[in-house]
Amino acid sequence: MERKVNIVGVPSEIGAGTRGASLGIEALKVVGWNRHIPLFKQYPIQYVPHENDVLYEESSFQHARYIDAYTRIADGISREIEKSLHSYTRNVVLAGDHSTAAATIFALMRAYPNKRLGVVWIDAHADMHSPYTTPSGNMHGMPLALALGEDNLACKRNEPKKETIECWNKLKNLAGGRHILSQDIVFIGLRSFEAEEAFLIEKHHIPHISVEEVRYHGAEYTVNRALNYLGSCDILYVSFDVDSMDSSISKGTGTPVANGLTAEEAKKINCLLCENEKVVCWEMVEINPMLDDKGNRMAEVAFDILQASIDALEKAAAVVPS
Repeated sequence: MERKVNIVGVPSEIGAGTRGASLGIEALKVVGWNRHIPLFKQYPIQYVPHENDVLYEESSFQHARYIDAYTRIADGISREIEKSLHSYTRNVVLAGDHSTAAATIFALMRAYPNKRLGVVWIDAHADMHSPYTTPSGNMHGMPLALALGEDNLACKRNEPKKETIECWNKLKNLAGGRHILSQDIVFIGLRSFEAEEAFLIEKHHIPHISVEEVRYHGAEYTVNRALNYLGSCDILYVSFDVDSMDSSISKGTGTPVANGLTAEEAKKINCLLCENEKVVCWEMVEINPMLDDKGNRMAEVAFDILQASIDALEKAAAVVPS
């Protein structure tokens, strides 16, 4: 059977606060090799360039660390993902840190200019900071703000320098000034965010399906509710950060948070979403084997979710005309 799914590898980690997320894809490969599962032979990864070597030097951009390097690579990442979206019915993005999700979203908007894009954000964090509001300066906390074109000046706490603002504004225009709509985002598993992000969530009435709701109602309810929220959207993108899972599982990630999803809940939610005919892109991010105190456990759990999600994408593509 001709495959309908393509994998794009984005091993950038310049947006994270710790090193090692660029090794997440290799950690997944080790799992496949150890289990004698030729997943990455069947689905060769198409890698995009990165600039991780800039991490050897301290960034001069306090309120958006390494935003200069991010600006240099973001358009290239977005263009490569856009090519894959044009060539394949379903696409998987395996990325290092979550900052590059903005490039993925802009790629989707360029590839489908006449389609309304919905975003399912499965993450412990909201990732809606801007250089004006960030407490850390790490860009993996900013991709949704970029995709929304949201500065959140109402909650301004920082004074970014001119060069930072120039880069930020350039990044916001990666899709020619187009941005996702706030009503086209759904959070699943959100439980760690700052007041500035809470302000935006409340301002835009962005729905959130909590871990408690997932546990009480189940994965099917969770997915149906998310799809109902995004019912007006033509295509869907699912971004799965492994830190959405509980910290007892997700030790091998940069920002683990307690009281998260179980591995089985995460697997079911992602698979059910990938079975939906509107999902054209599924993304997994933030596996960091350098932080894993359980060997390669995080990648082992993530590999199971990846394999099951690809199977779901293939099945959906086989029954729905491209």
